[in-house]
Amino acid sequence: MKIQADALLFDNDGTLVSSLESVYRCWNRWAAEYGITPEEFARVELHGRPAAEIAADLLPAARVAEAVVRIEHLEVEDVVGGVRLLPGTKALLDSLPADRWAVVTSATRRLAEARLAEVGIRPKNLIAADDITRGKPDPEPFLLAARQLGVHPARCVVFEDAPAGLQAGRAAGMTTVALTTTHRAAELTADVVVEDLSAVSALVTDGGVELSLGN
Repeated sequence: MKIQADALLFDNDGTLVSSLESVYRCWNRWAAEYGITPEEFARVELHGRPAAEIAADLLPAARVAEAVVRIEHLEVEDVVGGVRLLPGTKALLDSLPADRWAVVTSATRRLAEARLAEVGIRPKNLIAADDITRGKPDPEPFLLAARQLGVHPARCVVFEDAPAGLQAGRAAGMTTVALTTTHRAAELTADVVVEDLSAVSALVTDGGVELSLGN
């Protein structure tokens, strides 16, 4: 399958890199520090959501700001050795001009940059939790990325592994590509579903980017 686009928008964790072991390790430590029971913690969705939203689900409003600072500190400390590139990431990004792609993540800028730097990725364009007022599944993060790149939303392709991120991409009017790196295909609603980025290649032309996608 081929898709024509002007820009590619990538979620980070579960799409470009995997830091899931680090995420669960840090959040479980955080939950224990704040007296949250395993049962309470298990009811909350972690993946693809800003830390402030997760904390707000579990703590009184007055404690959220301090708790967000704490989880960011734990996760940044855990970056070394806690992040790995997912298949196909390096080859695809290396084939793209810096102004044709952006990372759109629910993590804070400090944490996102630390994770990406650990695996040698330094994007020119990054939308993080600090930049938005409404996180995924709201379309705001992807629409902001399109504006930053100077591209119409309909000419953007979103790469995501989480249902909330795919919902945000659809709401932004963008083409969506789901990766089955963290969820089963049956859980993902997208224009195209692939295993990971090794199934994607890009050809940059005067008219934009031509994507080839296969399984």
